[in-house]
Amino acid sequence: MTESIPLTWEEVARVYGRKIYNFAYRLTGNQADASDLVQEVLLRVKKGLASYQPGSFEGWLWRITRNAFLDEVRRKNRRPTSPLPEEIDRWDAATSPAADVEYERVTLGEDIQKALLELPLEFREAVVLCDVMGLSYEQIATAIAAPVGTVRSRIHRGRKLLRELLT
Repeated sequence: MTESIPLTWEEVARVYGRKIYNFAYRLTGNQADASDLVQEVLLRVKKGLASYQPGSFEGWLWRITRNAFLDEVRRKNRRPTSPLPEEIDRWDAATSPAADVEYERVTLGEDIQKALLELPLEFREAVVLCDVMGLSYEQIATAIAAPVGTVRSRIHRGRKLLRELLT
C-alpha cells in the first residue's frame, strides 16, 4: 500500500512525534533516552525527507527509529558512561508535559515494561511495533528489513517469552 506523506518536516513531527516517542520509550525503557532518540530520528527525517521515495512512509519512519536506536546502543557499548549522581536535579518543569498526560501516553504498567526490556531486542521491537504501535506484519517487515515470516516468528516468540516473564 502506498501512503502519501506529510508535506513538511513540521507535519511529520506533529503527526508522528508521539508515536515515535512511544516506540523509542519501549525500546529504551527510559524517558530521557527516548526523548534523545526522538530528536535524533526527527533530525534524520528532516535530512532524508527530500529524498524519500514513495512507499510505506511509516515503515521508513520506524526503520529510521530502529537504526537510530541501534546506532546509540553501539555508541554506548564503545564508550560506556557513568550516570550523574542522584542529587543533581535534571528535571525542568517548564519543558515537561503534564504528569498525567505523560503517564497516560507511556504507561503499559511497570511489570510489562520491565518484562519488555528483558526480551532480546529483535523480539522486543517486533512485539512493540505490533502490539503497542499497531503496525501490520508487512509494515513491521519494512521497518526492520526482514521477511514477513520472520516478523511473525519474532512476534510469536516474543509474546511467548513475555508471558513467561509475566507469570
